[in-house]
Order: sequence, then C-alpha cells, then structure tokens
Amino acid sequence: MPKPRTLYICRECGAESVQYFGRCASCGAWNSLDEQIISGATAGEDRLLGRSRDKKNKEPEATAAVTLGAIAENQQFRLSSGFSELDRVLGGGIVPGSLVLVGGDPGIGKSTLLLQVAATLAQQERILYVCAEESGQQVKLRSRRLKLPQSAQLYLLPEIDLEVILQELRSLQPSIAVIDSIQAIYLASLTSAPGSVSQVRECTSALMRLAKQDEISLFIVGHVTKEGAIAGPKVLEHLVDTVLYFEGDRFASHRLLRVVKNRFGATQEIGVFEMVDRGLEQVTNPSALFLGESDPAPGTAVIVACEGTRPLVVELQALVSPTSYPSPRRSTTGLEYNRFLQILAVLEKRLGVPLSKLDAYVSSSGGLTVAEPAADLGVAVAVVASFRDRLVQSGTVMIGEVGLGGQVRSVSQLETRLREALKLGFKRAIVPKSQDLDIPGLEICPVGRVADAIVAALAPMDQGEHA
Repeated sequence: MPKPRTLYICRECGAESVQYFGRCASCGAWNSLDEQIISGATAGEDRLLGRSRDKKNKEPEATAAVTLGAIAENQQFRLSSGFSELDRVLGGGIVPGSLVLVGGDPGIGKSTLLLQVAATLAQQERILYVCAEESGQQVKLRSRRLKLPQSAQLYLLPEIDLEVILQELRSLQPSIAVIDSIQAIYLASLTSAPGSVSQVRECTSALMRLAKQDEISLFIVGHVTKEGAIAGPKVLEHLVDTVLYFEGDRFASHRLLRVVKNRFGATQEIGVFEMVDRGLEQVTNPSALFLGESDPAPGTAVIVACEGTRPLVVELQALVSPTSYPSPRRSTTGLEYNRFLQILAVLEKRLGVPLSKLDAYVSSSGGLTVAEPAADLGVAVAVVASFRDRLVQSGTVMIGEVGLGGQVRSVSQLETRLREALKLGFKRAIVPKSQDLDIPGLEICPVGRVADAIVAALAPMDQGEHA
C-alpha cells in the first residue's frame, strides 16, 4: 500500500500541488490552497478501479469509439417538476440522468423548494430525499408545516456516508433523488473532513457516475461562501449539468431562481417565486412584482430588462441631492456600480448636468439585479428627472444603451421587450433610433442621443412640476 502523502489542493479550481504556495499556480487565487493527507490508494486510483470493484474484479468492457452520425437520435424525454418556473430555468423540464446543483444563502428556500418538488413528483414517480443535515423527523415536521401531500413513493434517507447513499440509490432506483447537501456527505476512504475540497469533488464524481449509468436525475444542494459563490472547488460546477442560484433578500417575500449553466437549455433564465406560509409559490406575472406601487415621483423611470429570454418590466428610482462631504456619495442597489458612474460622467460631460458635487443614488424596485446595458437609458432619465425635480411622462418605458459619446445604442430582443410593455398597459416607448419598430397600440419614439431621450421622456412643466 502506498505511503500517506500530503497534497495542497486549491479550493477555487481544484488544482493539486505537492508544495504550499501563497498563490495558486493554476487560477491565480491567493491563500486558496488547503492541505489534504492522502492515505492508501490515491483518489485517481480509486476512480480507475471503481468499475472493476463493482464487477467483482472482472475486467471492464472496453468502449469503442463511434462516429457522431452513427449515434441514434432519440427524443429526450423531460419530466415536469410541477412548477412551471422551475421547468423554465431547467430548459423545459428535468432531463433523466442530469445533475442539477442548487446554491443560495442560508434560509433562502433551497430545501423548501426541493421538498415541495419531491412531494409533487412522488404522486407519480419514485423519489429519494437524502437529508444529510436533518433527521427524518425534522423533514416530516417541515412537510406538515408546508401541508405537502403524503405519498408512499417519497423515501427519506438521513445519511451522510456516501457508500450507504450509493447502495440505496442502486437498490431503490428512484427517478429523481435530492442530496441535501453535498458538503455534509463524506467518503470513508478519504481522511479529510466532510466539506473539504477532496471530499466534495470525489462525492460529486461518484454521484455523477451513478446518475449517468442508471439515468437518475439528481438535485444537489450546495452551500455558498460569503462572496455568494458555491463553496468547494470550482470543478464542482464543471461536473454537473445545470447550476441554479437562489437570489433575493431572505427577509423579503420573493425569490429569484437563476440558471448560470445549463447543458440542456439557455442560461441566465430566471424563475420567480414568492415565500408564503405554505412554502414557495411561483409568480405568474413577475413584471408586476418589479413595478412600483406608489404614486409617480420625480426620479422614477421604467425599463424593460431581459433575463435570458424573459422580459421583465422594472421601475428604477434615482435620487440626486446636495452633499455635505468633500467627496459626493454614489450608491447603487440592483445595478452595476461602475456602470452607474459611467452614466453620471456622460451626463455631466455631454449634457452639462453638474453632478460632480451632488450625491447620487439609484435602485431597482423589488430587489431585482439588472446587469445588462439596456437599463442605461432608464438610469440616465431617472437621474436627470431627479436633478430637475420633474416627472417622467406616464405610460412611458425607456430601452437603450448609453455610449460614452452620449449616443443611444441598440439592444437585443427589442420587439420582445416592447410587447411585454404593451401587455402591461404602457402606451409609449423610447428606443434607439437604429431600431425603429412598428408595434400596433404602442407609440414608438426613436432617439439617437441621450439629450433627445430626456426631452422626449420628461413631462411638460405644467404637468410634471413637483410641488
């Protein structure tokens, strides 16, 4: 048996080193190397010998290479989760044999959603719920609190030993299994503690092999770091097929489920849920959630953002006020900070708006994070409206990217955005001049520069002057 040896493994990328360095040579992260003592057979030898052990030391059959055209085209069957919002981010449903990694802050609703999905699917499929962080009694109490239907096909397994979990998966052969969570599971052949880099990587690899061989769909819950990334090596996200993140303030009612990786569908799709006393409920009209409910006020503008293929109407609020400090404050909520600074510089340089000695704040209604450039025009109009203490004309939306020269640039999926605005009752849209469209029932105002957009957006003084 080989002697125990020490390896240093990067928690960010999973790279291995025999010597400690302050900076990972692979990904460049500082202080990311964790010491791991490898005893007995190495992890690589375990992976290579895994197939022969399963077949009682028989020689594994070799797999011959085939051409791409020789592979039969089978229509992939997808299983509905019972939640259309979850099916949307998954690309149309659950693919058999797929691995879905779900991450999010503590208390955001990961376990609640997966327990609801498991209880719904158990009405027609065999489901295994591995509760590695809770006892079976605790899960039972949660299901009663959520008033979930009790099914004889929903099996609970309170276990953290990977070998026991794999054995139960092979014997039970469920259609879908939930692992809650991967950081609590350990492999006995490794000496490191549960949640370490090597444990997370090896446990996920073993689950992936079983899921692909037996076509078991796996939902894996992952903890997140204080920066918001999934804890463990970055290779964990490369092993799975889909990566979902729960977003939103846990003290607010709504939650956003965002997909950042999907081998079976589009990325950056979002599903909107609301936390109620019976768990998570899907929101069928998310645009209404991100529109302000109060009376119009100076500094308020409405945009149409696109998250993946879904258009969302969002209200932006800006506030410009005199500062009492030598250096004025800038603050953003839900928008990119550096993008906001760039828009302020454009307004001061190209339009002569004196913002360098004023505090400036901007936020998106409902807590939605808007990262795309199509929100630039709405931010610029909201800031100028707050500075001049003017209202934006009612029923108007702004869509466009702002260039450094003060131009209004084109954006993607403009027609989809405009039809979403029309559906919610908006009658007027300010869009880039290069994308002049004809939408029946919607007045289109094409503009080429930010100055023209501000003139078209602000209400006349006799209607919009703030008392």
